[in-house]
Amino acid sequence: MVFKSDIIGESVQRIDGPDKVTGETLYTADVVLPGMLCGKILRSPYPHARVRSIDTSKAWGVPGVKAIVTGEDCRGALQGKILRDMPVLCWDRVRYIGDRVAAVAAETPEAADEALLALEVDYEVLPSVFDPMEAMKSDAPLLHEDVAAYVGAPLELMAPDVHNGQTRLAWNKGELAQGFSEADIVLEHSFSIPSRHQGYIEPFTSIISIDDDGRIQAWCSSKAPFRARRQMAQALDLDEEQIKVNVTSIGGDFGGKGDTRDLPIAYLLAKMANLPVKIVMSHVEEYTSSNPTHPTFVTIKSGITKEGRLVARKVRTVHASGAYGALKPRAYLSTHHYVGGGYRIPHANFEFLQVYTNTVPGGYFRAPGAHQYTFALESHTDLLAREIGMDPAEFRRVNLVLPGEEDALGRPIQLTKVQEVMESALKAGNWGNPKRGPGHGRGVALFGRQIGGGVAGAVMTAEANGSFTIISPTVDIGTGTHTIEKQMVANEMGVSLDQVQVRVGNTDEVPYDEGPRASRVTYTEGQAVMSACVQVKQAIADGAELPITVTVEHMAPEREDITYFGAQVAEVQVDRETGQVDVLRLITSHDVGTIINPLAHQGQIDGGVITGFGLGVTEEFITDDGQVLNGSLADYKLPTIADVPKLETVLIQTGGGTGPYEAKAIGELANNATAAAIANAVADAVGCQLFELPITADRVYKALQQG
Repeated sequence: MVFKSDIIGESVQRIDGPDKVTGETLYTADVVLPGMLCGKILRSPYPHARVRSIDTSKAWGVPGVKAIVTGEDCRGALQGKILRDMPVLCWDRVRYIGDRVAAVAAETPEAADEALLALEVDYEVLPSVFDPMEAMKSDAPLLHEDVAAYVGAPLELMAPDVHNGQTRLAWNKGELAQGFSEADIVLEHSFSIPSRHQGYIEPFTSIISIDDDGRIQAWCSSKAPFRARRQMAQALDLDEEQIKVNVTSIGGDFGGKGDTRDLPIAYLLAKMANLPVKIVMSHVEEYTSSNPTHPTFVTIKSGITKEGRLVARKVRTVHASGAYGALKPRAYLSTHHYVGGGYRIPHANFEFLQVYTNTVPGGYFRAPGAHQYTFALESHTDLLAREIGMDPAEFRRVNLVLPGEEDALGRPIQLTKVQEVMESALKAGNWGNPKRGPGHGRGVALFGRQIGGGVAGAVMTAEANGSFTIISPTVDIGTGTHTIEKQMVANEMGVSLDQVQVRVGNTDEVPYDEGPRASRVTYTEGQAVMSACVQVKQAIADGAELPITVTVEHMAPEREDITYFGAQVAEVQVDRETGQVDVLRLITSHDVGTIINPLAHQGQIDGGVITGFGLGVTEEFITDDGQVLNGSLADYKLPTIADVPKLETVLIQTGGGTGPYEAKAIGELANNATAAAIANAVADAVGCQLFELPITADRVYKALQQG
């Protein structure tokens, strides 16, 4: 069933749109408080060094300086989402260029800058390691002596046998040796994917003000206010209830704004100065010392029959964690959702390692770990097909896991339209039609994952005048969440859209919420809103006096068997003389269940595909011994509208989802197969497979020269 009403399924304009285009929207950096100081952070110039001493005397002599804090002021204070291994300020060692050493607060930005320059730090430079493969060698410098001793360390996932190993996740299915013995052909390929930034425009801002009664008022550019509160409290040994996080709009996220960042430092400065403190990261700080994606190295070995059936697969993926694991919560970066890639494999072994290096700590991205692994997996799939002379699409048809079958991890898969999705993308992409000429090629790639679950909530008020208000704990990160909530309430309560108001609440007003992540919001928050509507309608039916307010706390379970898939087809033209790749078309197809707001839905898809395009052909951090060399918006090549090829979308709207009105997820689906589809199209065009991203003219030219 596909649900359709006058409100659900309609392209309602985003309720936050007018304020954003007129400049009325309040972002964290816009917050101004009486007496507010400017906070700035001194960052390490070395990738690995011992902090012998810090002389603050000259900095205190700068007029306007009100607070200076160092690691000695918070010795032992560690922060992190789950694994707490990152110092609030380093008191003994720095482990990457950009590590936080000290902080100042002053009356003006100029005074703060002058004070930073006046701080005198005595460093003892230590040996460094930047490559995770080198970091695993026994003679590499050990960056963390006892990872298991950190609070939050996932002991069941530790990798004590790996030098500089942080965590490991592994799965086995069947008998691998038997599987390879049954194979007619065995191929192994290795892939390299560099670090990338999320590319949000709004830098992270942290603000702290302490009330006369000691209550801590916080503002920060975090999409997860409750998690930010918890992380700050844990790092500084504070009571969570002592902290109120006030919510502002988020100027872009893409996975990068789910932590506290510098909020604990702002607190230390504000407490010392007895004045509010604001710390605004510069774009250079964001790009050189924030939380980019993890550089990833993937080796895949597969065994297939002459008929093209997969019988065995062994995968080893190594993620460079960077200096700390604090900014992402698990060893596997969500890759357990899609290690099999939607294929039926009877015998398999998967290993995912996180390894410490003297580089910027890695964090979340839109489907963390997915674009790295999917590029490797789907490129490898094409190589297998070409080895036996089979069409890459046909090879996928032979091996797709269908509803009711087990995936590569042994999980039964339900409600999956992967075959229909792929065929629709192939049809729209003119698969099988003659090429336009030399250098023309097409490529296909798939991506799928489960829908995330978790805690959500809502506060709903029915007013005496017939209107309704929803206070949502979920920050709208640009996806149209609050608009969709408004549509749900209007539809369920039988009123017009202008009779419903939605706003986001601070941490005092609303129940706990984990924040937007894992393509979960419509599924989790949507169910909370629907439950609130049910309770309000029941209260009205029971004769309750208006206004009435209900508070809903909802736990939505993760559904590993509800896997949604997307397929992408890329069409390219490659110049053999230069290696230049022109991406002509990108076709994306999705199984979307029911679409609540087509306008917002398409915006998610277009944004995701453009993100994937950037990951595939333009974006790459260039580093030298741990130093990011292109750490600014001027040097780091995000795609602009002038770069974007023709985008086409095919939607298979079948219902069958577990969200409200049988909706499925879309948030993390559209960006992850793009790079692989482009790489496969290049191989189709000129016969050379790319094993490294991004797909630049230089890399294509070198591959052509190597034959």
